[in-house]
Amino acid sequence: MAPLFGPWADASLFGRRWPGPGRPASTAAGAAILAAAVVAALAVPLDRPGVGWSVAAIAGVAALIVARVLSARPGPTAPQPLVTWHPRTLGNARFLWSAATVALLAVGTFRAAGWLFLLCLVTAAVTGILAVTGGRSARGMVLAVLLAPVAGLRALPWLTHGLTTQRRGAGRSRLVATIAVSVLLLIVFGSLFASADAAFARIVTAVVPDIDAETVTRWIFVFAVTTFALGGAAFLRAAPPDLGSSEGARRRVTRLEWAIPLSLLVLLFALFVGVQLTVLFGGSRHVVAEGLTYAEYARSGFWQLLVVTGLTLPVLAGAARWAPRDTHADRVLIRAVLGTLAVLTLVIVASALHRMDLYADTYGLTRLRVLVALCELWLGAVFLLILGAGVRLRAAWLPRTVVAAGVLALLGLAAANPDRVIADHNVTRYEKTGKIDTSYLSQLSADAVPALDRLPASSRDCALGPIALDLNIDSDDWRGWNLGRHQARDLLAKKPVVVNRGCTGSVPTNR
Repeated sequence: MAPLFGPWADASLFGRRWPGPGRPASTAAGAAILAAAVVAALAVPLDRPGVGWSVAAIAGVAALIVARVLSARPGPTAPQPLVTWHPRTLGNARFLWSAATVALLAVGTFRAAGWLFLLCLVTAAVTGILAVTGGRSARGMVLAVLLAPVAGLRALPWLTHGLTTQRRGAGRSRLVATIAVSVLLLIVFGSLFASADAAFARIVTAVVPDIDAETVTRWIFVFAVTTFALGGAAFLRAAPPDLGSSEGARRRVTRLEWAIPLSLLVLLFALFVGVQLTVLFGGSRHVVAEGLTYAEYARSGFWQLLVVTGLTLPVLAGAARWAPRDTHADRVLIRAVLGTLAVLTLVIVASALHRMDLYADTYGLTRLRVLVALCELWLGAVFLLILGAGVRLRAAWLPRTVVAAGVLALLGLAAANPDRVIADHNVTRYEKTGKIDTSYLSQLSADAVPALDRLPASSRDCALGPIALDLNIDSDDWRGWNLGRHQARDLLAKKPVVVNRGCTGSVPTNR
């Protein structure tokens, strides 16, 4: 009996919600992913932000496009499948998520702050997953992130089967021979040219790294991780999981079951906000009157925001999900209660921002304080979005918009150059008060060098000494080239730092 040809949906663990592609990966898809992994292995500097991350990101996007466009199709002589399965199509939001992923990884080309690039790298992993899965709801996006490692594991046999079951013949042998001859010619003639001209030898030295055990280990590690990540992305893009069916049926509660507890919560919020308004407009007078230190004043605002907003968001989400809205009275009630709760929370956000601003004016800016202020602003934007969604009681767009707002906030932080903003703020404060913590400022990245250059000679040497030492000891090749470090080296070359062994750090910043 002749075999029946698919593609057939996978009836295993994932069932109909994520059957996977109906056919093995095409040779073009496998080759594109492997080529992008090679580019990433040669370009990515694991120890620093640099242009190599942008090169790897562009190569990865190009490989996924090739894998999608040149997906496996049955040949002209292949029998027609008895059953066809069409994977779920993704919306246009995938292009925005893809652009956000590339933009986040490109931050390493312009900013030298490692902590900032690490945040961008983690966020880029999330936006990349959303680009190939298209999750819409909060639950769907979380599920997509959790399924990404599984997709990488399922992609390995999918890619291997596609590469090993294709027709073998003279064409493949000729391709291997062509690659071997090309590499041999480049090595032979490149070596001769390098030995014949010193300038060309410097270019070759900058492009070709020293091959040792550490370099080879890094190549293998980056190649394996990139193949795993791109293979999983191609697998998800070829057959995205059905994230929508995981929503389940919504169980509604009665009007009194949700209105009474939330109305009491609104009254509590109103009482609390009434007190906060006196604090908000009381400023330093309130701090002195209450016998508080500025540290206690600001830290209470931070924990206030963290706890209150952390609890308010799920309360709003749960009420919006389970509260009935069948009648006009139901809709008016849900708008009034949830809208009031969101507005009161915005006042708390404003109070916490005021506290943090007062704290920074008194003790200076740090990275943690910048991140706290950014989170406060983002949470304030989230509550404004919730108020907008409450007008029509339709919030299908809200989860993706909240994530997009977070991505835009992070990109905005990168554009603002946070380490330089911190240095500028503290140098300006020094010019007014004469107080500065050069020990802390010396721990900033090279992005802060132009601002720290404004300091008087002795303080400048204390703040820039460790940064200049790091830049001199650890030079960049083309993979790790970075605009921030490049500009800092140029500035320090024109105005060198004199090492000052008497640096003590002046006034501590973290209080």
